[in-house]
Amino acid sequence: MLINNKKFDFKNKTYTMGILNLTPDSFSDGGSYTDVEVAIKRAKKMVEEGVDIIDVGAESTRPGATYIEEEEELKRILPVIKRLVTEVDVPISIDTYKSRVAEECIKVGAHIINDIKGLKGDPNMAEIVAKYGVSVIIMHTKGDPKNMQENPEYDNIIEDIKESLKESLDIAVKAGISPKNIILDPGIGFGKTFHGNLEIIKKLCEFKKLEYPILIGASRKGFIGNILGTPPLDRVEGNLAIAVISAYNGASIIRVHEVKETVRALKVADSVKLIKD
Repeated sequence: MLINNKKFDFKNKTYTMGILNLTPDSFSDGGSYTDVEVAIKRAKKMVEEGVDIIDVGAESTRPGATYIEEEEELKRILPVIKRLVTEVDVPISIDTYKSRVAEECIKVGAHIINDIKGLKGDPNMAEIVAKYGVSVIIMHTKGDPKNMQENPEYDNIIEDIKESLKESLDIAVKAGISPKNIILDPGIGFGKTFHGNLEIIKKLCEFKKLEYPILIGASRKGFIGNILGTPPLDRVEGNLAIAVISAYNGASIIRVHEVKETVRALKVADSVKLIKD
């Protein structure tokens, strides 16, 4: 896969996506990077630490989060994206499910759209992605952030998620999105129970059968806190455990807060994976 003229060799490396939250109400680092200069400094630090992609979000999608208008989202994100695309040399991803936000960010240089609603939330999103030929992360979610954790139920969580992702893939193909630009995300924490999240990680190879790169975003999430009994900022060991297990089970990209530690952990994990039987 080529992203911003950079080759991503998913057969031989697990890549690290660093999280840059511009929101005042993110579940773990809300308010830390609302200032443009602070956000740019953090992005450059992630590059120093070896990040492969930076994922920028301006609307919180934590459980219970409320919707914000497009204008507010654009006000938060555009000044940062305009700077990032000229000041850092890694692909920039936009964490949004709104097509207008996606298009305005693409116009100023963004390379990837990370859609938590899997092209199903905004009827124009797939067309925008196809129009500009950018990459897209198609994520599975059940419900909206405001209510997604209110007793999510599945007949068979793995098969149900796979079927939903297939529906999103149909939308993508019909809109003209190139298969080579698609990444899938089963959506850890988005309408999933504690045991559901663990089952997804354990059975990640099932999603590889869809034959697309898989992204896992579990960093600092509640199920890790439930295991460790720690708050979001004190879950680094759990984050790394999930990152390594995910990589070994077939994940191509790991979305994280702690970049340096994850880059190092994945380097070791990949060394083991590449040993031939």
